[in-house]
Amino acid sequence: MNQYNTLFIGLDVHKDSIAVAYAPEEIGVEPTYLGPIGTRACDIDKMIRQLYSKAPRLRFVYEAGPCGYWLHRDLQRRGEECMVVAPSLIPRKSGDRVKTDRRDAMLLARLLRSGDLRPVYVPSPQDESIRDLCRLRQALVGDLNAAKRRLKSFMLSHDLRYYEGKVGWTAAHLRTLATNAPHDPAQKIVYQEHVAAVSHLMERQTLIEGELRQHASTWRLAPLVEAYQAMRGVQFHVAVTVAAELGDLTRFDKPRQLMAYVGLHPSEYSSGATRRQGGIAKTGNAYARRVLVEGAWSYRHPARVSRQIQMRQELLPEEIREIAWKAQMRLCKRFRRLVARGKHRNLVVTAIARELVAYLWAIAKKVPCAQVEGEAKAS
Repeated sequence: MNQYNTLFIGLDVHKDSIAVAYAPEEIGVEPTYLGPIGTRACDIDKMIRQLYSKAPRLRFVYEAGPCGYWLHRDLQRRGEECMVVAPSLIPRKSGDRVKTDRRDAMLLARLLRSGDLRPVYVPSPQDESIRDLCRLRQALVGDLNAAKRRLKSFMLSHDLRYYEGKVGWTAAHLRTLATNAPHDPAQKIVYQEHVAAVSHLMERQTLIEGELRQHASTWRLAPLVEAYQAMRGVQFHVAVTVAAELGDLTRFDKPRQLMAYVGLHPSEYSSGATRRQGGIAKTGNAYARRVLVEGAWSYRHPARVSRQIQMRQELLPEEIREIAWKAQMRLCKRFRRLVARGKHRNLVVTAIARELVAYLWAIAKKVPCAQVEGEAKAS
């Protein structure tokens, strides 16, 4: 016979084990630690059967972490309610210096019962695959830039000059660099390895970019990616990264919620009559924030519809083109006005990125996209 109506289950998930604790719906009753279980399907089945013997309704929660969302999806396939929360948003006592799996699981169960936890956005498997491709490309870009810096540093230290202008990293330039090796045999090996590393990473980046375009063309958010590119500074890689990292922006009720989710809102520490505002909070998704700031730099130039922007806008509805032009007029003017007031350019471009994401939200409202069942509302 069931002892309770609802059980709130906290899960502390690790690679090889899951610590389980449950709390009944009665406020004031301490959570009960069930103990650790394995991560196999049979272990989870056994836990669910054991908990159903105590209550007809189960609600699960665990922290987002390196183990990903497999447990969330597995529980949802079984018809269970499951919530994933951000570790940084879990209320904790500042004086509590003891951390164990048992305490973490019991704390999650207690906070889920009290309603003090807010879910994070859980992408669908297809959305996550596109996101992984975007992050792989960004990692390759970082590796390629590092390889280029090593090559240029080696050339500078050995007075190996490139007399045909700046290194453009085209195929012709790489062929010229290959013939500009030093005379010492050992140094020649080092130089050729640096050049080969740059060439190899450039080939890998081109390959991954092609795969990303191919998979994004059949993605459920492909209309959003096309519509985002109506904006100045939002080319394909920026658009697909924003869509993959943030999902469907229409789940946010207001643009301010989206700004806070990306971490572009100002931090604040105010008390009484004193108000102190600092830099941006830098919370939320760092990948989306970085590409938005990169795209915002294009608004330092006067407003105009270039040939590239016109080509990206050809098949888009008139209302989306109007939003993009309205954004360009405002953001270009705001960039110049803030610079004229003496603001640092890094602060200015951050302010522009904060408004840029609001215009992307407005564009997303005009583009119908297939919703994924079970998407959590953003906090």
